[in-house]
Amino acid sequence: MTRFSPRAILLASAIAVAPLSAAWADTPADVLVVAGTIDDIISLDPAQSFEFSGNDVTQNLYSRLVDFDPLNLEAGFQPSLAEKWEVSEDGKTITLTLREGVTFQSGNPVRAEDAAWSLQRAVKLDKSPAFILTQFGLTPDNVDQMVKADGNTVSITMDQPYAQSFVLNCLSASVASVIDKETVMQHVEGEDMGNTWLTTNSAGSGAYALAAWRPNEVVQLTAFDGYFGGAPKMKRVIVKNVQESSAQRLQLEAGDIDVARNLTPSDIEGVTGKEGIVIKDEPRGRILYMGMSQRDPMLSQAPVQQAMRHLIDFEGMANSFLKGQWKIHQNFIPEGYLGASDENPWKYDVEAAKKILADAGITNATITTKVRDLREYLDVAQTIQASMAQAGLTLNIEQMTGAQVLDAYRAREVPIFLGEWGPDYADPQTNAGTFAWNPDNEGKGSTLAWRNSYAVPAAMQETVKAATLEGDSDKRKQMYLDIQSEYRADAPILPLFQRVEQAAMRDTVQGWSAGGAVTSVMYHQVTKGE
Repeated sequence: MTRFSPRAILLASAIAVAPLSAAWADTPADVLVVAGTIDDIISLDPAQSFEFSGNDVTQNLYSRLVDFDPLNLEAGFQPSLAEKWEVSEDGKTITLTLREGVTFQSGNPVRAEDAAWSLQRAVKLDKSPAFILTQFGLTPDNVDQMVKADGNTVSITMDQPYAQSFVLNCLSASVASVIDKETVMQHVEGEDMGNTWLTTNSAGSGAYALAAWRPNEVVQLTAFDGYFGGAPKMKRVIVKNVQESSAQRLQLEAGDIDVARNLTPSDIEGVTGKEGIVIKDEPRGRILYMGMSQRDPMLSQAPVQQAMRHLIDFEGMANSFLKGQWKIHQNFIPEGYLGASDENPWKYDVEAAKKILADAGITNATITTKVRDLREYLDVAQTIQASMAQAGLTLNIEQMTGAQVLDAYRAREVPIFLGEWGPDYADPQTNAGTFAWNPDNEGKGSTLAWRNSYAVPAAMQETVKAATLEGDSDKRKQMYLDIQSEYRADAPILPLFQRVEQAAMRDTVQGWSAGGAVTSVMYHQVTKGE
């Protein structure tokens, strides 16, 4: 494991806790200091990490068999630890050949054995992100037979001939990170396969090693000069937990940080045009949507669903309190993914909504929404409330904590749900498989369709399943476009906006990427000029 001198540790700690003062008018040239909200990190074990901030860290600690180029995300997955791959004639086995000469941060060589063991381990631990791998028919009982190392290759055998793009997109996820088996096995406690140790330590071959993580305070990374992609220019990365937008803005203006990731639209406006500060916009994969429960007697009526499509003031919200940080997107596959659609046919038209309701004999109704106590969500709810009132519909808004809302939503007890969905991996199936998949509407489920009691048409679900098996990428893309076209017409779950991250940074920072819509933040390509 990389060793750090006392001086290096003291310097990193000083930067992490530095007050707003002229002493840090400029951060060191080889240190990147980022302010964000990182209080959601639970574990830094890639087999367990499933939160946005945790994945931001593991993205940089570990390498995967395939990955994304942060400066060319549109190119899709690229070779990483695997330099090439081939698929068997029956389409059920993919064999990946590892590149030679790659080492972990411990100095141990990266072997096919490590890659196979890492995938086997994730399946056996069966933490939250394990489904990304188990959806290919891998189980704790069969994974040792289905995932094997042979010399410099690792083979993965699946229960069906899934699309190559589907498989490789999933192998770019954090849960598929390749871990240093020899190092981790020295820290096993009971049957945990090193999970306890890896929560606060790293054993990867990524561009950075973990120097420290203090929950709700700071993450410190140090560069791995032996990284196979080239030694990072930033020798340290300090990510500070700064909850308030105003505090992030002040630290950015003072030069105490290089990047502020969570400024509100008003603070973005406040720093726009200021000398030494630039703004970078990146569409992310998160979708803000409205779910209409089909258990509600009013919302289950098609005319009400159609009327609601005309009672969303898309332009008004996008140009006011959501300005710059959400873009209109009426499709469940985000921009940046295979099969993403730019069709946005729903238009704000109260008169059209009133006519639809009148023709159906609906003159008034009262509906409830339970909303998380976040300003964005409440503003959206109140805007919709005002629009509905003009059409004779009353929307009761019940404000709750995030945990309370999610508990009620997962129990199918929220008539109108307003919230976000973030993709779990970089493939369109991650969203198609939750917005348009509900094989047992009467049983126990977890997809968004199930939570809204939406009995997805059988033909649509058949197409969703078929798309995972379609090997021709152009045909697969068209299948997702067709699914979304049908979905927009009739589904009771309405995608509304796609998240745009506005990172404010010092103009010396070059090569910044938050990961776009498909992955997490990456630091190894970042440089700082004059």
